[in-house]
Amino acid sequence: MHYYVIVPAHNEEGFLADTLNSILRQSLQPKRVIVVNDNSTDDTEDIIDQFVALSPIFEKLNTKSSTEHMPGSKVINAFNKGLQLLDENYDFVVKLDADVILPDNYFEKIVYIFRGQPKVGIAGGFIYEQVEDGQWKLNHPMDKNHVRGAFKAYTKKCFKAIGGLRNAMGWDTVDELLAQYHGHEIYTDDVLKIKHLRPTGNAYNKKAKLLQGKAMYTMRYGFLITIIASLKMATKQQKPQAFTDNMYGYLEAKKEKKDFLVTKAEGDFIRKLRWRNIKRKLL
Repeated sequence: MHYYVIVPAHNEEGFLADTLNSILRQSLQPKRVIVVNDNSTDDTEDIIDQFVALSPIFEKLNTKSSTEHMPGSKVINAFNKGLQLLDENYDFVVKLDADVILPDNYFEKIVYIFRGQPKVGIAGGFIYEQVEDGQWKLNHPMDKNHVRGAFKAYTKKCFKAIGGLRNAMGWDTVDELLAQYHGHEIYTDDVLKIKHLRPTGNAYNKKAKLLQGKAMYTMRYGFLITIIASLKMATKQQKPQAFTDNMYGYLEAKKEKKDFLVTKAEGDFIRKLRWRNIKRKLL
């Protein structure tokens, strides 16, 4: 199977070389790797240039965007610009963050998953972050069947069906909901342990705290599911303020009549799916 990788990178001089080296070490090499230098002001571009000279699989794309590190919009904007350089000669495409280290057999395993289970449309492993004692600890505060946005692999059929990635907060949830709407399955492999070099959310702008609630509105969750999802999030993160922020963001988006990310039919499916999962966990 042929696959492409797109790596959005904004001021990643401290991590990017480790990420690109982990791609070079893959037992199954990608056909192309587009590294998008997204308005970096550090040595990110120099690092990309070194890898472009090192291997023909790497390509650089310089692009300009806001310097604000807002979750969703900035990274997907860079991803989509990289996507424009690619042709259709691939079996799956990968959105990869510039601060992770993959196991050497990562994509070989992804191919094994896609070949062995044709219904799977999105696949990935699990994030591990280094704690004070130097050990790498699992960091996955959401359901185990969710693939983190830092390393999502999509079959071409699934990627086309969902219409690519949404340029908004919540993109790495709505993609999986839409994948299921179109009959695809999500697969996570706990053998695939990805090292995350920067703790989640450390670079996010403070204004991002309301975006999760706004995303729940634009995904047509509805008020009650938003309450339940926000309570769950606040509990798992041990941050009571997260519930308040989510609800404020949701109500603000409703007041502003923000555009929805999904159609009415997709929204109906999403709510039914969410209720089914909620009931399954309660019973």
